[in-house]
Amino acid sequence: MQPAATTDIEALVRTIRAWGREAGFGAVAFSDIDLTTAEPGLLAWLEAGFHGGMDYMARHGLKRARPAELVPGTVSVITARMDYWPAEAKPADAVLEDGERAYVSRYALGRDYHKVLRTRLQHLADRVATAIGPFGHRVFTDSAPVLEVELARKSGLGWRGKHTLLLDRNAGSWFFLGEIYTDLALPPDTPVSDHCGTCKRCIEVCPTRAIVAPYRLDARRCISYLTIEHAGAIPEELRPLLGNRVYGCDDCQLVCPWNKYARPAGLPDFAVRNGLDDTTLAGLFRWTETEFESRMEGSAIRRIGYERWSRNLAVGLGNAPTTQEVVAALEARRHDPSVLVREHVVWALARHGS
Repeated sequence: MQPAATTDIEALVRTIRAWGREAGFGAVAFSDIDLTTAEPGLLAWLEAGFHGGMDYMARHGLKRARPAELVPGTVSVITARMDYWPAEAKPADAVLEDGERAYVSRYALGRDYHKVLRTRLQHLADRVATAIGPFGHRVFTDSAPVLEVELARKSGLGWRGKHTLLLDRNAGSWFFLGEIYTDLALPPDTPVSDHCGTCKRCIEVCPTRAIVAPYRLDARRCISYLTIEHAGAIPEELRPLLGNRVYGCDDCQLVCPWNKYARPAGLPDFAVRNGLDDTTLAGLFRWTETEFESRMEGSAIRRIGYERWSRNLAVGLGNAPTTQEVVAALEARRHDPSVLVREHVVWALARHGS
């Protein structure tokens, strides 16, 4: 439904932005739902098989680019971003350079962002409903067939970088995105221009060369995909390239010049938990499944399960310097109940001559 005729739309937009800031979002903007220019790129990406084992990407097809098909009645999208850079964490470069330590993507060091953003977006929608009356809406954050970066780009929250992530001149890329699909006819914001220029640092630094061309990512080679979304064995030829990255990868963001403007997380939810910013691979590999479930409660990492977590750690240990602790940690799980884990442990031990 539409807001009452007496509602001042411009005032409502200003109010939503202000309430968004109060809810902890770094910025709130508005987009229309015309994503037709993004459809050819989406289809080409799917046809090339770059989505890998993420079958749901193909299953939803163009619904991803057609908001009104996903949520009938949608005419506008409220987009929002939330900063997550954990300023207190051990420097990322220092962890990556220490082969005995486990590198966890900065976004996963704290609480699961899905829960944080969904709760705050819903609270924002509830405040709007209280002010203008009930209206049609649905909240999303990386949880449905939504072209989040494209909607954020259209709303002016930033531009799409060559690594395919959203970039903002004043906030870099260390932020989450969320959306509220709504039947309110809200005036769209103006997109901003691209400021990547001739820079190719993100493409050149990718350990597995997953960024096959500017703005084009082959997920099958992406470390984030391999360590999180991919369910089976990690291709053997790619394992050495993962280094000590056991959950996600931040290399393309770490070298981006715009991230010198990144803002630290404003919410305690994204503070480091379980010492994951500075923990040894061997120490994590000794966790039992019960310990994993308990310690990772409320973390995005828990979503991949103990088996994939162990698989990733085994690869990291295979790439670690050969020490008594590393070899002992692997030997302790040579006969792991999981066939998947055993395969990666055997590979890792062979790397150390065992």
